[in-house]
Amino acid sequence: MRAALHAGPAGAPNQNRLPLSTVLEALGTAAQLIAAAEPRLTTTVGLSLQVSGTATLIGATLGLVVGAWLAVARFPGQRLLVGVVNTLLAMPSVVLGLLVYLLLSRAGPLGHWGILFTPAAMVLAQSLLVLPLVAALARRLVLSAMAEGGDQLRSLGAGPAASALLLLVHERYGVLTVVLTAFGRAIAEVGAVMIVGGNIDGVTRVMTTTIALETSKGDLALALALGLVLLAVVAALNLLIGLVQLRQQVRGAPAEAFA
Repeated sequence: MRAALHAGPAGAPNQNRLPLSTVLEALGTAAQLIAAAEPRLTTTVGLSLQVSGTATLIGATLGLVVGAWLAVARFPGQRLLVGVVNTLLAMPSVVLGLLVYLLLSRAGPLGHWGILFTPAAMVLAQSLLVLPLVAALARRLVLSAMAEGGDQLRSLGAGPAASALLLLVHERYGVLTVVLTAFGRAIAEVGAVMIVGGNIDGVTRVMTTTIALETSKGDLALALALGLVLLAVVAALNLLIGLVQLRQQVRGAPAEAFA
């Protein structure tokens, strides 16, 4: 039986600490839900991986292009553009979600797409969220690589675009680290996807939004189960990043930039 918060006389949640037995019961029920692959749990996890994976693929592809271009190109206003990208790293996800909502709403410029409160809107929001992160890290990666091998590429006749592409391929382990970091950022996001997705059961409800909802309802078991799965995903990403950085160190490539 799923554990719930104890309510007071007016039906509001009790502000006192939960008894340890309640927490342990909720953890036990959460473990049972995971072991039994409870349908709501698996559906929510599957949608989270699908949305975040697609968003990471789109955002990382664009971010790598933008970051590499900013590293090799020289044009008026470049420093300003780099500053904008770095500033967007700190943009709150709820603000981004609000901007995407305004774009996709019926009165917005992209309202004719009709994708608001769908997984496509969530993919768009998460793509825009990870794009500046990937661009900033990719720019640093290419700049570092150019300091080591840029002169050699130029002596061989490689132009800026070709040099950036070759350096990204050469630093593929660093690129993989950047992509994994972006995926971790996307799958842990809650504010933007809740705004543009609407948190609709069975349609746009992902792990983070379900955890927030079920906790407010007092369904600790499902919230904890999803929290454990989310932690497992993040732990797996950290393990992969560690392995990639170890491989970089073995090959003599710098891994400190992403530690």
